[in-house]
Amino acid sequence: MIECIFTLDYEIYGNGEGSLRELVLEPTRRLMSVFKEWNSTFVVFAEALEFAKIREFKADASIAEVPIQIQQLHEEGFEIGLHLHPWWYNVRRENGRWKLDWSERNICASSPDRVEEIVCFAIGYLREAIGEPSFTPRSFRGGLWIMQPTKTMAEVLLRNGIQVDSSVFKGGRIRDVGVDYRPAARQGWYWRFADDVNEAEPGGPLLEVPIYTEMVPFWKMLGGKRLNLQKRVPAAASGEPLANRYRDFARLRYPRKFDFCRMRYEELRSVIERVLEEDRKNPRSYKPIVAIGHSKDLVDFDAIRRFLEYLAEENIAISTFKGVAQRLQPIRV
Repeated sequence: MIECIFTLDYEIYGNGEGSLRELVLEPTRRLMSVFKEWNSTFVVFAEALEFAKIREFKADASIAEVPIQIQQLHEEGFEIGLHLHPWWYNVRRENGRWKLDWSERNICASSPDRVEEIVCFAIGYLREAIGEPSFTPRSFRGGLWIMQPTKTMAEVLLRNGIQVDSSVFKGGRIRDVGVDYRPAARQGWYWRFADDVNEAEPGGPLLEVPIYTEMVPFWKMLGGKRLNLQKRVPAAASGEPLANRYRDFARLRYPRKFDFCRMRYEELRSVIERVLEEDRKNPRSYKPIVAIGHSKDLVDFDAIRRFLEYLAEENIAISTFKGVAQRLQPIRV
């Protein structure tokens, strides 16, 4: 059985450049409209730290509309997850420019108290935005896909009621921040974990539902749609915080994420066709397929609409992490 979970990283560019209206509010509004046509939902990974700091420094006139949209998404059944870019926590603003603390790129490497402080601050913003003091996000995605080293981060997430992580992309490696998800390639469609997100631990307190990836020749990462979107990224945003990313791509085969913003309709469909072929061989296994997108990359709504139509034709359900967790009966905390 296959289910597709669409996830949207709800954010501006990593260095703080870009308009909230153009990169977050308007594209998300349009995506909501498309999904409503199919009576479907997606998971919103809201980058709470950047919104809190933009509000604090009054850096964008549209910031007051962000919590309104988050509340609307929540009320209309879209799952709100926690997404963190920890380099925003100590941010300063000088001469109209952000001074981000890149030393905190990897929150997982921080002390337990520091991780707890940042996570609680971010959840506090989401609670305020939604208007529910008891709101707890069910799912988490680390900024830059970071969930290593795992132990401290997992313990903090668990204490704060989070049940599901979706930071891993199998086969991935990001040297600059110490991420290596190549060992995760031996895991299944999902797994439980505790101290190491790469290692399945039966009965582990947290559930990993990774971003779906396929190992492809490097040249397949150079599609026109991907390159055109990359050209939109301000130079500083692509140069910091991963200045040496070229080393990660220097491989014969690279893990291509199932990105519903950066892939053409034909590419999206071909991924599902291969999963359907595997499902015919093993129909009993549950296969949650996580697609990733970014509000700042939402430009081709026609491709998304066509893909949703294709999923409906193939009777592939669209779910959320709440649905996945309920199906898999996770350990409650």
